[in-house]
This record gives sequence, structure tokens and C-alpha cells, in this order.
Amino acid sequence: MIPATFDYVRASSVEDALEALAVPDARLLAGGQSLLPAMKLRIARPSLLVDIGGLGLSGVEERDAALVIGALTTWDELDRAEVLRRPAYRAVSECAARIGDLQVRNLGTIGGSLAHADPAADMPAVLLALAATVRARSTEGEREVPAGELATGPFTTTLGPAELITEVALPIPPPGSGSAYVAVEHPASGFALAGAAALVGEDGSSRVALTGVGATPFVLDGKLDAAEIYGDRFAPEEYRRGLARTVLARAVALATKRAEEDSRWKT
Repeated sequence: MIPATFDYVRASSVEDALEALAVPDARLLAGGQSLLPAMKLRIARPSLLVDIGGLGLSGVEERDAALVIGALTTWDELDRAEVLRRPAYRAVSECAARIGDLQVRNLGTIGGSLAHADPAADMPAVLLALAATVRARSTEGEREVPAGELATGPFTTTLGPAELITEVALPIPPPGSGSAYVAVEHPASGFALAGAAALVGEDGSSRVALTGVGATPFVLDGKLDAAEIYGDRFAPEEYRRGLARTVLARAVALATKRAEEDSRWKT
């Protein structure tokens, strides 16, 4: 399987990348774990690949009352980030640790995953539960998009054709918070048949989100029985709804346990 012919440029700065994206049908190349397979199947046929791997948009730090994650931070870097050992952030690292295989975790990036918008992707559910904001740049400037407003459907987002994600920002939870991510995966692909992320506060309040059960990951607002869950040849609707109940209960229970640990957490 060989991709169609394309040109290639390695961007030296964000501005350089944005300028290159002005070329019709140009696509960004971050880790390439989703784009390159699509190109080999000729599902994607970009005229130009703009490699942003050298822009330094990686790292995890608490800054300006937020946990800020660079768009090019790999899953392995998230798994190993010391700040994500805090129980309130634990869902981020435990989610990253289960994505793909060793090669994918060393190359795949959080920004690339968000831009790809796979409906069964794991991390979007975590970012929804933790009320994250996605920061994106274009030649017109920077804008912030709530995580829940980024994906509009399977593999479609509100990002413009000449716009790139630079950071993901999560509000710092108050002391006594805990988070968790639990999923049941398809045994062959590793994608979530149902995944749930939960953030539980010291007072027992919670915010939960699901992935793998709909056209996009979503925050569960109300009872699961009222949520629109889809079925397919891998998991009929009722079976997938049952999986969602299971992972949701486990995620909330684990996050609740971690909320107790977080009150004793020392940075």
C-alpha cells in the first residue's frame, strides 16, 4: 500500500507551519499514527505534508491556574509525567498508558488525536470530564475551544483547514478531587467499545464522560438510559449500553477513592 504523491516540508516555527497550510489540501503531520495509515489506504490524499514535529509544542506543567499540555506531547510522555501522579489528574496518565502499543505511545500525540476526532478515541472523554479547553492557532490569531465543542462528528472538528492545535488546558481541580478512566476495548483493534472518564470532587459531586458509544465522546448529563448509544457489528446497542454502565460505575468508584487520596497529596 503506497500513498499518492505528495510534497513535504518541515516547519521551523508555528508561523512557518501556518503559512504552509495555506496550500490547498495541505495536512499537518504530528506523530502520523492516524494520518499515515489513511494515506497508505488513499483515504487521505494530501497535496502537502507539513511536519510540525520539531516545533517543541510538548510538555506538561501547571501554569496560570491550569494544567497545560503541549499539543505534541506523546502518550508516553503523559504516562511518565510526574505532575499527573496527583490523584486529581490520574485519569490522564492512566488513559495515555493504555493507548495503542509501545510504538504508538512513543509517536502519537494528544493534539493529533484531538484533530483526528476518532469517535472511539480514549483521551477526549478524559478531557471532557476534566473540563479541558483546546487552544488553536491560525494566521488570524489564537482561540480557545471547549473540549466538548471541538468534535462535530466522526473524524470532523471545528478546526479550520489552516489551523493547528498548540495546547490543551485543564482547570486545576480543588484539593480532594480524584479522576479515573476505565474502558472495555475491542480485542483486535484496541479501540474502546465503551470508555468512561470521571472527575469526583471532595463533596462527592462528579462529572463523567463517555467514549466509543456515540458519534463523538460526550459528557453524560442525566441518566445513561436516556443517552443515545449506537450499536454496530462489534457490539449491539443494548450490549454497548451495558458496557457503558459497567465502565461508568468503575470509573466513578475509582475516582471517588482517589479523591480521598488527593486531600493528602503533596506536590
